[in-house]
Parts: sequence; C-alpha cells; structure tokens
Amino acid sequence: MTLHDALAACPLIAILRGVKPDEILGVAGTLYDAGFRAIEVPLNSPDPFASIKRLAGTYGDRAMIGAGTVTDPADCRRLAEAGGRLMVAPNYAPDVVEEAQRLGLVTLPGVATPSEAFAALRQRVDGLKLFPADAIGMAALKAWRSVMPKDALLLPVGGIDAASIADWRKAGADGFGIGGALYRPGTDLDTLAKTAKDFVAAARAAFPRD
Repeated sequence: MTLHDALAACPLIAILRGVKPDEILGVAGTLYDAGFRAIEVPLNSPDPFASIKRLAGTYGDRAMIGAGTVTDPADCRRLAEAGGRLMVAPNYAPDVVEEAQRLGLVTLPGVATPSEAFAALRQRVDGLKLFPADAIGMAALKAWRSVMPKDALLLPVGGIDAASIADWRKAGADGFGIGGALYRPGTDLDTLAKTAKDFVAAARAAFPRD
C-alpha cells in the first residue's frame, strides 16, 4: 500500500504518542476497523521501535506504518529495520530526508513557512506536514495552496478535530495527522473506537469518493 492508497481509503494518519508495545496491536486493530490506513508511532513513545515492528508485522501489507518525531538520520535506519515505511518529522531537516529517501521510506517532514515548504519540495519529499496547524491557520494554508504545485500533498497536523476537518479541506488540505484528539495514553478501546469512527465519518464526508 502506498501513501496515496492509504489516504485515498481514509485521509487520516493516526498519531499514537505514548502508546506502549503491549497495547499497540489492540489500539491499531481498533483504528483499522474504524477505517484508518496510516498509523505512526512517535519516537518519544515508550520503546517505539518495538511497537513499530509489531505493527509492521501485523498490518504492514494493509496499512502505511511509520514513525513520527523523527529528527535523526540514525532513526530512519532503525525505522527501516523495524519494518516501517513512513517517516514523519516535526521539522524539515535535509539530512533526515536524504537518509529516509536512501532507505526507500515515504517522507513527510514538518514545515511551518513557505520557504521550508518549497525547500522540502525541491528535495522531492512525498508530502508536507503543516505543523503546528492550529498556529499556521486555514488562511495561511489557503495562501500556500495558491502558490504550491498542484500535486503537492499538504497535511495539517496539530489542533485538528472532527468538526474542523471540512473547513480545513476547503482551505486546501489533502489529509490530516490526528494525535491527542484521537488517542492519549490510557484511552480505552471503546472510547477510541467511537472517536475514530467520528473522525473517519467527518473525513469521508469532506473527501467524498467518486
């Protein structure tokens, strides 16, 4: 499954900050059943590469599995060794992107300015994580969209909730990373299932299929 396949199925990336390896498959199964097809484990979670390895072993052929908060080229190598395929960063660091690309990983660096965005696009990243989206704002995204290449993948992350997805879509978003509004450590699976279904319903309404 490619990133575009995953986002076509559901334009949301689940950000599971704080998840533990012994919880990951239950959490991921709940999200998968709700419709999510992209999951990242931030590297400031407990033993993140163990979680990524378990995820990749179970869902790697059915979903895009990766790491978030990647800030060091060495972590790209550990991600690839664990079987993950998606590298998500909070910032744009050319050396991290270069190593991820060398390893064949999908690259989603974080950008907060047009200068960062265009520099990343020149490095042929797969998409741009607009972070923090709640600080950048919809008006800025709309302005970015007017000058960015039409095929540039723009994914706001930070402060997105189900109620705001439609407005972000109108401003030019191609999808979203969803973190604390979806999952926090200790979230029970029943609550997660309901929240996930609400997000998926909102996303599919904003991105209707032909």
